[in-house]
Amino acid sequence: MPVTYAARHVLEDHISGFEATPNPHHLAILRAVSVFSVLAHPGHEADIDEALTNLEDVAVRVCGPGEWLVLSETVAADTIARQLADLGSARCSFVDQSDGRVVLRIHGPKVRSILAKCTALDLHPELFEIGQSTNCQICHVSANLARTGQDTFEIVIMRSFAGFLFDEVREMGREFALTAGFA
Repeated sequence: MPVTYAARHVLEDHISGFEATPNPHHLAILRAVSVFSVLAHPGHEADIDEALTNLEDVAVRVCGPGEWLVLSETVAADTIARQLADLGSARCSFVDQSDGRVVLRIHGPKVRSILAKCTALDLHPELFEIGQSTNCQICHVSANLARTGQDTFEIVIMRSFAGFLFDEVREMGREFALTAGFA
């Protein structure tokens, strides 16, 4: 007998029934994001970096030397997989991590104060510029943090730690009346 599974987001139980009208400080859970981990093979770091930045409708996040996360809210995972395969298996390797990662977007005028309670990074606008990203510890959990706007950051985290991180960031944002909900 076939079994039908309902697609549920890992944070569904954390937010269900508690979604509020967004305040100036808001933590948004992105539902359908394509996420790929890309690793350049030795000697191909520069050309893979250039090729990734030329992909349309994707965000490229630096994870380390020759390693990136490729994210998109609009491009399907199979399309990104074809585009990455076109770069050549001799130049890079990639893995679809869309089901294994959760993307959170946090914004507000005091977003740096909220994140300062969670991470040891210096998020001053002159040091951590728009478009910059890095792997770091957020609430003692490994994550990728990117500055995507003037007062907007995105956190990419492993699915298994999403509930813990979500609860911790909400607690750190309570002082600023941080709201949360699905985007």
